[in-house]
Amino acid sequence: MINLLVVEDDEIISSLLKKGFDELGYQSEFVNNGEGAVKKIVSGQFNFVILDLMLPRLSGIQVLQEIRNQNIKTPVLVLSAKQNVEDRVRALEVGADDFLIKPFAFSELSARIKSLMRRHSYSVEDSKAIKASAETEKFLSYQDLKFDLLKQEVRRGDTKIDMHAKELSLLEYFMKNPENVLSKMMILEHVWGYDFDPQTNVVDVLVCRLRNKIDKDFDTKLIQTRRGLGYVLKSDQK
Repeated sequence: MINLLVVEDDEIISSLLKKGFDELGYQSEFVNNGEGAVKKIVSGQFNFVILDLMLPRLSGIQVLQEIRNQNIKTPVLVLSAKQNVEDRVRALEVGADDFLIKPFAFSELSARIKSLMRRHSYSVEDSKAIKASAETEKFLSYQDLKFDLLKQEVRRGDTKIDMHAKELSLLEYFMKNPENVLSKMMILEHVWGYDFDPQTNVVDVLVCRLRNKIDKDFDTKLIQTRRGLGYVLKSDQK
C-alpha cells in the first residue's frame, strides 16, 4: 500500500488528486503549507511525497532542503507550474527525485510514482519480487569503495558516506559499469528514467555532488571526466 503525502495549496488540484489516488487504491493525505509538510514528512509515516514549490510559510525548495538535511530519503516528486529549466535543476539539486510540470496528465503522474517507488525498493505491483531481486546482489565494490545495496550504505575505506537517493542511484550505475564511459544521456535515462532538455546541466550537478562525497577527501580520485563523452568510474592512479 502506498501512503502518499500531497503538499498542495490549490484546493481544486488537491480534490482531483484525491479522487485519482482513491481510484488507484492509494492512501493519501494532504497538507497546504510547507511547515506542515516538514512535520508530516519527518514523522516517517509516508513512503512518497508529491510537493508543490509555491507554498505558504515554507517554499517547496525549503521543504526539500530541510528534510534532506535531516537525511530523510523519502522519494519526492515535485509537481509545479514553474517551467524554467533553472527551477527544475534547482529542485533536483536540493533533493527532488523527479519533476512534473502543471498542467499534467494523471496517467503520467501515476506512472512516475510507480517508477520512483520501484527504484526506492517499494514495489506497487509486487514488492516481494523486487525484494527477491535485490537479495541476489548485496554488495558492489571498486577499489576501496563499497556499496551495501540492501542497507543502501556507502563506505570508502573505513569512512561511511551519507547520500541522497539520486546520488545512490548514480553511484550504483557507475559501480555496475566500472571503467566504462557513461554518457550524459545514458545517465539521464538511467537515473531519472526519461529525457530532460539535453542542454540541462542536471547530470553535471549530480556528478559534482557525488564527487564531493566520494573523492574530495581522498587522495585517489575515482570519478573521471571524459570531455565530450561523459564520465567514468576509474582510478586516477597510473
